[in-house]
Amino acid sequence: MFFRASFFLFGLVWITMAQLLAQDEKEKTTALKDLLSRIDLDELMKKDEPPLDFPETLDGFEYAFNEQGQLRHTKTGEPFVFNYKEDLHRWNQKRYEALGEIITKYVYERLEKDCNLKKEILPVDATEDEPKSFIYVSEDALSNPDKIMVLIQGSGVVRAGQWARRLIINEDLNSGTQIPFINRAKEEGYGVIVLNPNENSLEVEKVSDPAKKASPDASDEPAEKRERKEERENKKKKDFYEKYRNPQKEREMEHIPIRVSG
Repeated sequence: MFFRASFFLFGLVWITMAQLLAQDEKEKTTALKDLLSRIDLDELMKKDEPPLDFPETLDGFEYAFNEQGQLRHTKTGEPFVFNYKEDLHRWNQKRYEALGEIITKYVYERLEKDCNLKKEILPVDATEDEPKSFIYVSEDALSNPDKIMVLIQGSGVVRAGQWARRLIINEDLNSGTQIPFINRAKEEGYGVIVLNPNENSLEVEKVSDPAKKASPDASDEPAEKRERKEERENKKKKDFYEKYRNPQKEREMEHIPIRVSG
């Protein structure tokens, strides 16, 4: 009898302790949710990542192309370093992209100065306020009666005169640009046309539509559904934070086609 009573008492104590622990865990979870709801993760993340404000020239980046066409740091002589800031992959990627835009302009200059190509605006009958693109042509591109060479790059971020941005940055201009092919073609008596299919739209800042910002009254949603939605949003912010450490808000851009065929 004594054994049964002891066993019953022990079970009762165990159940009570389990209930207390469960209650304590629930209170901790509630407190954590409350804390997360009061933390603006977007603002917190902005404190970790440096501003996405990069130089607009090669000199500003402290890089230059040497006599071999290799990109080197002007002070150390070292090749380009992608991981400029450790553990900030997104910032490093944005820095790389900013440098890539400068290199695109640099290649355009080389096409005109070193290859003596002329920049032709397209469409040829575009009005002053219409989006435009361009190609590069040699002087005899449309008059050469014997030979013509047309160069076209692959898809992606590369522009006229480039094969691969990665090769330009990490190898040299001869590997990553079309310049050696253009010069050889001209020596062999070819007319040259350098197409630019990836520059087929004008990028402008997107104008937000106030009507789309208006959200339906969330008060009609069941409390449980609203809570699940908030949990998902908080988790998404946390995951994004852990991955990129700081997503600064960037301008929303849209592309306006150069000209849409009817």
